[in-house]
Amino acid sequence: MRVLVTGANGFVGSALLRKLEVQPDMQVLAGVRSIKSLPAWPEHKLLVLGDLALSDVAPHVLQGVDVIVHMAARVHVMRDEAPDPLAAFRQANVEGTLRLAKAAAAAGVKRFIYLSSIKVNGEETKPGFPFTASDIPAPLDPYGISKFEAEQALQQLALDSALEVVIIRPPLIYGPGVRANFRSMLRWLSIGVPLPLGAIHNRRSLVALPNLLDLLHVCLTHPAAVNQVFLVSDGDDLSTTEMLRCLGSALGRPARLLPFPQGLLCLVAKVLGKGDVANRLCGSLQVDITKTRVKLGWQPPVTKDEGLRETAVGFIGGQF
Repeated sequence: MRVLVTGANGFVGSALLRKLEVQPDMQVLAGVRSIKSLPAWPEHKLLVLGDLALSDVAPHVLQGVDVIVHMAARVHVMRDEAPDPLAAFRQANVEGTLRLAKAAAAAGVKRFIYLSSIKVNGEETKPGFPFTASDIPAPLDPYGISKFEAEQALQQLALDSALEVVIIRPPLIYGPGVRANFRSMLRWLSIGVPLPLGAIHNRRSLVALPNLLDLLHVCLTHPAAVNQVFLVSDGDDLSTTEMLRCLGSALGRPARLLPFPQGLLCLVAKVLGKGDVANRLCGSLQVDITKTRVKLGWQPPVTKDEGLRETAVGFIGGQF
């Protein structure tokens, strides 16, 4: 099987390349903008696609590819400086995705796996009422809207062609090498910064990188994955407070968490213009992976405790 991975220099994409490269029945290609995009990867395993947001892909470039795992995207950022964020997200995440998928269909590629986002479902859930794959999408920010619109375009293309489409919506992905806010939390814990997060009683679904990679691997060939949407997580939710305590323990630096009242914390954050940060730390976001378990016979191979411990070990070992 010949598999093309886009976004191959990203957190998930680079890990997927490493995982699939050792599979004896697979030839793995990295989809890149230019030959210099991934200098550490063998040149004969690179497939130059150009900038998907700006130019079409000639179908002949994809000849012989069986499955595409598309992860290249304009990612969510806390402070987007684009004059029109929605237009920028649409250009990269909708138009770019559809260009690649149309070329794939024309080239006879069998399956197109799209890494979407739980933001398609929405931003927050009530405890005990998780998102499901059958929920009516309710994206709120430009990133989530663009991911939903890309999903819609792919689903229509699947109806109009022989291309099989598989959509996966992960929540926050963590693991060795994770960046952004998760890395900041690890840094704070490692130096013993007191955090006012000792009384957060929310419920959050996360997905360890090995669990997401395992599901992507299953979806390469599973017949029941065709034209389906799947949610993914570790299958075991936790609060922000519990997560920080677990990470602190794995770092060997017990978390210094102050029991600041959650309501007051959110109020102060909003006054300081940090309402979005407070919502992520205090709000609940749970996903129900029953469909993924039943339809694919899939179980997360790594527990949340194992995943958080591996992430902390990676941080200690300098994988950041």
